[in-house]
Amino acid sequence: MTSFDDHAHKVAEFLLQIKAVKLQPEKPFTWASGLKSPIYCDNRKTLSYPKIRTYIRQHFVEVINEHFPKPDVIAGVATGGIAIGALVAQELGLPFVYVRSEAKKHGLTNMIEGEIEKGQSVVVIEDLISTGGSSLKAIEALREKGCIVKGMVAIFTYGFDEAEQNFKNAKCRVETLTNYNTLINAALEKEYITEKDVKKLREWRVNPSAWGESVLK
Repeated sequence: MTSFDDHAHKVAEFLLQIKAVKLQPEKPFTWASGLKSPIYCDNRKTLSYPKIRTYIRQHFVEVINEHFPKPDVIAGVATGGIAIGALVAQELGLPFVYVRSEAKKHGLTNMIEGEIEKGQSVVVIEDLISTGGSSLKAIEALREKGCIVKGMVAIFTYGFDEAEQNFKNAKCRVETLTNYNTLINAALEKEYITEKDVKKLREWRVNPSAWGESVLK
């Protein structure tokens, strides 16, 4: 039987292989927030690769069945969690909804798109967790609708302490298919990066803001 660690390593390898995750310690990216980062992640690229998206879908299903069994509904977080969430819902034979980042400004002004009822249990699907802000906004919207959020499953997390605390405060359990440390190990093993790069990548993970400031000097 394949262990979770083996699955996590495989998912990390896939993300690196298709450049859904790019690592550039020497030429940092600038995130929308302005933060300088040696890593850029776009997990939506996995949808373009049938073998990889199928592997990820099945791993989502296994995690849900193990940790959050028998939900009534699967909910994707816009936009990255919509497509993979729909694939997971299809595989489980469950209804699917998605949660917008904010309510529509027109029409029915929905924040949740699709049919969902008070009292239904939900597993939330996300592609990426950084600080957890957008994910927790979706969870709050579902709870305000009267739903029982069993937990969240995401493809990848940076593992920031801030995110862990935010989810803890929200009393929401999170499971991820892979994570930052596993990704770094896989990247080193496959020679995408060097030992010198690993040091910089781990320094960034400990204190992203300070790391970014040092880059700008």
